[in-house]
Parts: sequence; C-alpha cells; structure tokens
Amino acid sequence: MDRSLLVVRKLPSNNLDLKRREEGGQAMAATWTRDELLAFLDGHPQPRVSLFMPTQRGGTASQQNPIRFKNLLRQAEAALLARDLRPAQVREILEPAWQRLADDLYWRHQSDGLAAFLAHGTARFYRLPIAFDDLVVVNDRFHIKPLLPLLTGDGRFYVLALSQRQVRLLQGTRHHIGEIIPEGLPHNLAEAMQAVPTGVPARPPVITSIGKGGQVQDIYHGHGADIEDSKDLIFRYFRRIDEGLHTLLRTERAPLVLAGVEYYLPIYKEANTYPHLVDEVIPGNPEGIRDQELHRQAWALVEPIFQRARERAKAWYRQRAGTGQTSNDIAEILRAAHQGRVEFLFVTRGRPLWGVFDPASGTARLCSEASPETDDLLDVAAVETLRHGGAVFALEPAEMVDTCPAAATFRY
Repeated sequence: MDRSLLVVRKLPSNNLDLKRREEGGQAMAATWTRDELLAFLDGHPQPRVSLFMPTQRGGTASQQNPIRFKNLLRQAEAALLARDLRPAQVREILEPAWQRLADDLYWRHQSDGLAAFLAHGTARFYRLPIAFDDLVVVNDRFHIKPLLPLLTGDGRFYVLALSQRQVRLLQGTRHHIGEIIPEGLPHNLAEAMQAVPTGVPARPPVITSIGKGGQVQDIYHGHGADIEDSKDLIFRYFRRIDEGLHTLLRTERAPLVLAGVEYYLPIYKEANTYPHLVDEVIPGNPEGIRDQELHRQAWALVEPIFQRARERAKAWYRQRAGTGQTSNDIAEILRAAHQGRVEFLFVTRGRPLWGVFDPASGTARLCSEASPETDDLLDVAAVETLRHGGAVFALEPAEMVDTCPAAATFRY
C-alpha cells in the first residue's frame, strides 16, 4: 500500500505572527529549531501521519496546492482505514488538515514545500524553503527524513538582512530560500528603540539619510548627532535584534550571513552573540535586493563551509574504516544510534530503507516494501543520531562514502 503521512496540530504562537504578515500579502515560512522538532516527535498518540509536498508561490500555479493536498489527505485516509481505525477516528485525526484545506488565503501564500504532521489531538504545518517530493507516511512514528537538509546544518543557513527601516531573516538551503519571523525580532529601528534600557535617554530615533562612506546622518528629530552617538544607537538596535534571534538560534549550528550597508556590519558583529556568524558579508542596502539574489550571494559564501564539514566527516570515516569505529551495516548503526554512539551518520537522500528495528534485541529486519508495521530505517537512525547530538549528512548516492544506503562513525 502507498504509505502517506499527514499531521494535525494546534498552531503555535509563531504562526500567529506568520498570519499577521500573510494578511499583508507576504508569504512566510513557519519557524522551528532542531530541538523543538525533536521534542515534538514524542508524546503523541499513535498512529501518526507525516505529509510532504511541493508548493507553488502565488499566481494561477498556486491553485494546484489545495488539489495536491487533498489527494494526499485521501491517501492518508486510506492508510488509516487500513490500520482498522473506525471512520470516526480517522475523521478526528484528519479534521485539522481538512479545515486547513478550506483556507484559501493559506494556500495563496506558500513557500517551496509543505510538511504536515498529524496525530490525535495535534497538528503541525510547516511552510519551508525546500521543494519536497509528494510523500504520505502513516505509522507509529513521525517521518522526518525529507527535513534533514533543514535539520542538520548540511546545506541549511540563515541570512539576516539589516536596514534602518526593515529587518528580514531568511532561512535557506542549496536550492531555496524563504523568510521566517522569530518572535521578539524587531521589524525596524523605530520598533526596536521603543523599549529603551533603563538609564538611557529616550530620544526618538529617526534616521533620515546615510552620507558618504556610510556615515549615518540626521539621527534624531530635527538635529544631527555625531558619529559616536549614531554608532551607539545602531549598536543598541543590533543588540535588540541579537536578543530577538537568541530563542531561535541558541541551539543552532547553521551559518548566519549578514546583508547590509557596510557601515552597519562591523557594528552588528560587535553586538552579535551567535557563534556561527559568517565573516564574509553581502554589502549594500538589502531593501533593494530580492530574496533570490540574497540566496545566490549567500550560497556562494556558505557552500565552502558545508563542503569542508562534509569532507572532514568523510575523511574521518575513511581513516577509521576497519577499526571497529565505523559501519555500513544498518542494524549495527541503529544499535549505536539508540545508544548515543553515532558521531557522523551518512544516509542516502530520497531512497527509503523499509524494515523493522527492535531496540530491545538490537535486531533489524529489512522489508521489500512499506507496510503499517515498517519504518524507514534511515529515518529512525537519523532521528536517534540527532537526538543524541550527532551530525547527519543526507547525500545523493554518488556522494556517499560507500555503496551502502547508510554509513556511520562511532564515538566509541
């Protein structure tokens, strides 16, 4: 049977912010971190539905989004009924998704892909900057392997576009980029400076121009300020931005690229506390730069970082091959992953490896096709590796360290 995945959830608080921006005609992607998603995977009733699909942005093409989603819901419905659930139980699990299907505004404002996770009493929908293949999986656990490019830092990055009138945070991958809105991130200088630290004079900030060399002029209402005053104001502005990013990025390892007027960038670096800020920057006022152009310039800066990380992990695997500290046997990898021993895991992107793993006995049985009893064992290994702080690389078959669908290095 075709395995499909579907998710049900109550919208988290960050989607309230998302909805507000949608009403202004902008499509936004929901934000989440690796730790938040891993925490979400536990504690929900079975069965669980996971759904992935590519989505179209705007125009007549976006009219295909709800049609595609409806087809996946029908697949999920059939898969749930095949598990001997009563029709009323199936309706209860899928009801949040059917409600979302009727929301025309939601479907007009999409990113590149939609991931949905449903179980009794919960539903999550994520618009993300990655084009998924159509996939529905229904079993006892949520399926997250299509999200690996966004979860592992291998190809995922952020762009922070700074100007006095607008702050934009974008999340990107090798092929896609989309704007996200963390709670607490100020939208512009005026909003950031509404809350002035205790003991700091509350002078209304109005920046009206940037002079030659990037020096800020006309900082305050009706009179100029010297360069040290302007630097102090911008520094406090950037500290508010850094604080707004902290909740989202505090457990992240993905590179963060700055885009902005050259005068701003060294000041932001001084205010920054995120340890993975990229040294190189995208210069110029980002208000006039389209997301696609920011993506092109940012990818040129971060791709070498990802390549170095992958090559170091591959070299580590090859150096230890034959020592007992590596394996390409899925059963051995699954045992090590559950024990928290996997340091680097390499899995083949896109191709499932259906089977059944018993953590108690440490045995794995491969199956030729999906069924209600089977899991994608590559997904199981990836989740357990991430849960214990290991790194996962989802690679094309030609990029794998050997010909097997999974390979790993062990911490001990």
